[in-house]
Amino acid sequence: MDAEMAETLRILVIIMAAAVLAPLISDHVGRWVVVPAVVLEIALGILLGPDGLALIHETDVIYAFADLGLAMLMFMAGYEIDFNRIKGRPLRRAALAWLCSLALGLGAAWTVFGSSQTTLIIGLALTTTALGTVLPILRDAGALSTAFGTRFLASGTVGEFGPIVVIALLLSGFRPLEGTLLLLVFFAVAGLAAWRATRPTSERMGRLIRATLGTSAQLAVRLSLFVIVAMVGLAGVLQLDTLLGAFAAGIIVRLMLMINHPQEVHEVESKLEAVSFGLFIPVFFVVTGVRFDVGALASDVGAVLLLPLFLLLFLLVRGLPELLLSRDGLAARQRPALALFAATALPLLVVLTTIGGEAGVVEPAVAAALVGAGMLSVLVLPLIGLRLWRSSQAAEEAPSVARG
Repeated sequence: MDAEMAETLRILVIIMAAAVLAPLISDHVGRWVVVPAVVLEIALGILLGPDGLALIHETDVIYAFADLGLAMLMFMAGYEIDFNRIKGRPLRRAALAWLCSLALGLGAAWTVFGSSQTTLIIGLALTTTALGTVLPILRDAGALSTAFGTRFLASGTVGEFGPIVVIALLLSGFRPLEGTLLLLVFFAVAGLAAWRATRPTSERMGRLIRATLGTSAQLAVRLSLFVIVAMVGLAGVLQLDTLLGAFAAGIIVRLMLMINHPQEVHEVESKLEAVSFGLFIPVFFVVTGVRFDVGALASDVGAVLLLPLFLLLFLLVRGLPELLLSRDGLAARQRPALALFAATALPLLVVLTTIGGEAGVVEPAVAAALVGAGMLSVLVLPLIGLRLWRSSQAAEEAPSVARG
């Protein structure tokens, strides 16, 4: 084994140790405060990274692992989308709220930074929603299957998909017309794949999928991973952001399983979640912490002041439109809870700040402040949102108990 591979394995062992430690810490402190494991994974990455104990640094292999983790996170976000649940009014309201957020975000970014390119990066970042990060929290709390979960699913879908499309159109290095044409090609191929996924499979394929769920062949899992790699590869060939491919792959795989293999859905889901949340996604979040530039943030007082400003802007830009446009269909306490969940942001912040940094239009300190605000949003906002949702549920259950 050469020295480079040995070093990569050492780093990977430390990263996986952090991934194991994060849920243990989350469970231990859970008696006092709910801390999402993803926040702890990022915090441990900061602690173990170059600005902390310097036990972890990026190699080419670790970089590839982290990119796969981000792709799997977007895949799982796309997989969670049930268009039968969110179509109609929830999706229309969510789209209108996001367009309002886009206008507010661009206006706020222009006011603070002035530069057109920086305005686009920061303004778009303010409109994102950490759908893939928040969904496990809602699922574990039992909120995802409720009407509230449907509204958030619609908001989160648009809050992930909208920015990804804008990234593909305006931030992939193409002229708008060229980017639009390539995006249309991608949508055409993805639509064809989604249509094919809904067509009945052969009896032999169905039998093989059922027969291999408990064997080493695992055809259903391999087929799902093939769709991910194929769609990510297609996005890469078209020079679009690969997150678009991963997100589309989640939608396609869900259609394929729900329509053609409904009896096997639960088991296949559990295996995909094991692959995603057991390995690749934790690596992405730990490496996100490793990449976090604490030095740039700490050395710039202005950037430190930007951190609470960005958190406030998440609430105003992303949360306020959701609050105002959810007056019907949700209980009074659930509306601010929806706004808080919609205002969470993290994975796409990393993507956008990376794009801005490589283009030289977002300074490292500003990028660190934006990602830091995203970390705080994922730590603080779901905690408050869950309390509001649970109090609303308790208020709804109290009259029925009294009547009983």
